[in-house]
Amino acid sequence: MCEVTIVIPNYNGEKYLWNCVDSIYANTKVPFKLIVVDNGSTDESISQIERSFPKAEVIRLDKNYGFCRAVNEGIRKSNTPYVLLLNNDTVIRIGFVEQLLHAIKKDKKIFSVEAKMLQYMDPSLIDSAGTYYNAFGWAFSAGKDKPVFNYRKRKRTFSACAGAAIYRKELFRSVGLFDETHFAYLEDVDIGYRARIMGYKNVYEPTAEVIHIGSASSGSRYNEFKVKYSSRNNIYLIYKNMPLFQTLINFPLLCIGFGIKAVFFFRKGFGLVYLRGLLDGIALCKRDKKVKFQPKNLKNYIKIQIELWINLFRRLF
Repeated sequence: MCEVTIVIPNYNGEKYLWNCVDSIYANTKVPFKLIVVDNGSTDESISQIERSFPKAEVIRLDKNYGFCRAVNEGIRKSNTPYVLLLNNDTVIRIGFVEQLLHAIKKDKKIFSVEAKMLQYMDPSLIDSAGTYYNAFGWAFSAGKDKPVFNYRKRKRTFSACAGAAIYRKELFRSVGLFDETHFAYLEDVDIGYRARIMGYKNVYEPTAEVIHIGSASSGSRYNEFKVKYSSRNNIYLIYKNMPLFQTLINFPLLCIGFGIKAVFFFRKGFGLVYLRGLLDGIALCKRDKKVKFQPKNLKNYIKIQIELWINLFRRLF
């Protein structure tokens, strides 16, 4: 029985997509379905896939709606118990899909499982070994630029990087799909945060390995598009997921965190872009999408708050 649908969002991924899909068919032994959702690409990436991999299903959107809309289209179209999201600039290793399936089946409270993401230029270094969020309002990848052998233990995470993660589909009914307001960036932290509020778990699985080029769509680690949307979405994420009491608790640390980021991006030449992103994020907070506080979830908010402090210490030290 096919248990997993792999969803790949694509936008002008001619340099990467074919290798990504080829690695899936070459390195996966369990039955799977593959859906490629294209955001109005103008290159030959989708034509290449249709010629080379006729079993892959392609959904063509009329324009670039962003990562969130693309993966949501794939999730809705899937009819398997699990959905695996994969960036188009990745190449999976043998056993990747099998290990993620094995990990998510261990506990019905697991919402998502993130794979071990390795750097394309040097696969001996980590790109991401778990996604975390802290009381400074910083999302960060564990192990970034550090040796792979230090990250061999399975562990709980704050959320999962949606560039290479598996999700339990039935839980999307209660948690919700990816918030398309984000367009791109921090949407995976947002959905992981919502899952945590409801008492579900997110996990890192080190035996599932994938090589990741990174920033293939936006162009580089730091650029105007990424800085703008990351800062915008961070404000929106805080507003949306933190109830008033939690926002007040974290407010001094959040101010420090945003201040440090502003100095950093001014030095990088993106200071004004960062500030405009923050203002755009404040404007988004007027929308009626805030997660409603429910007393039954209070213990989960307390657990999350403690983790935000722990993750701050982990990030700084």
